[in-house]
Amino acid sequence: MFAFRTNVVRFSSEKGDTVQAQDLFTYLRDQNPLVQCITNFVSMNVAANVVLAAGASPAMVHAHEEIADFTPICGGLAVNIGTLSPPWVDSMMAAARVANDTGVPWVLDPVAHFISGYRKDAAQRLMALRPTILRGNASEILAMAGEAGSGKGADSRDSVEAAQDAAVSLAQTFGSVVAVSGPTDFLTDGVRSVMVTGGSDLMPKVTALGCSQSALMGAYAGCGPAFDAALATLAHFKVAGTKAAARADGPGSFQPHFLDALYTTQAHELADVIKA
Repeated sequence: MFAFRTNVVRFSSEKGDTVQAQDLFTYLRDQNPLVQCITNFVSMNVAANVVLAAGASPAMVHAHEEIADFTPICGGLAVNIGTLSPPWVDSMMAAARVANDTGVPWVLDPVAHFISGYRKDAAQRLMALRPTILRGNASEILAMAGEAGSGKGADSRDSVEAAQDAAVSLAQTFGSVVAVSGPTDFLTDGVRSVMVTGGSDLMPKVTALGCSQSALMGAYAGCGPAFDAALATLAHFKVAGTKAAARADGPGSFQPHFLDALYTTQAHELADVIKA
C-alpha cells in the first residue's frame, strides 16, 4: 500500500514484512524523493551527484534557521559528522529531532567518531536520538558499540565480519537498522541479517563515496521500510561499483564511470548481489 506525506509517495508495510530491493529502486526513480543532506565539506559535491545519478533529489541544507521549515518536507534526512563544528552539530541535533517528530526517516553516518572526545560526544548524542539507519565502516560500528577497533581516521582497519555482532547489538539496543560497509557489506535490524557482495577495491580510493552512500540511503529511506531501503542502497552501490571498475583505469576515471553506472543500473540487477 502507499502512504502520502507532503510531496512524497512512500511504500509502507507491516513491521517485519520485506520489500524487494528492485521495487524500492523503481519507487526511487518514479518518485525522485527529496533528501536533506547535512554532510561534510569534502563530500557535498560527490554526494549530490551520486544522489542525482541514482534518481533522487539532494538538498545540502544545514542552517539551523531552516531546519524547522525544511526537514519536515523531505522524504529522508542524512546526517554525516565528517567535518564538525558547533553550529553544524546544533543543526544536526535539531534536524534529527524534527525528523523524529514528523516521521521523516534519517540516517546517521558517524565518520571517525572515535578520534576525539568532541566527535565521540556528538556521535553519541545523535545515536541517542535513535536514527532510522546507522551506516558506517567496521571500525566505526565497533567503536559505536563500545568495542575497541583499529580505525585510522575515516578508514577502517577492521573487517566487516569482526563488526557483525556489534552491529546486531546496536540494532537491538537502539531499534535502528545497522549497515556495515566493506568489501562485502553486512546489514541487520537485530533479527534479520543479509550480506551484499560485489563492488570494487577502487571504491575506497575515491573520496566521499561512503559518505555519498549514506546520502543515497536517506533517499531510499524516503521510499520504504528502513531495512529494505538500506539493502537497496547497498545493492545499488555494489552493482554500480562492479560496472565502473570494468571501465576504469584507476580512481580518477572510476568516479565518472561510477556516476554513469548508478544512472544506468536497472532494477533487476540488484538481486544479483544480495546474499541472504
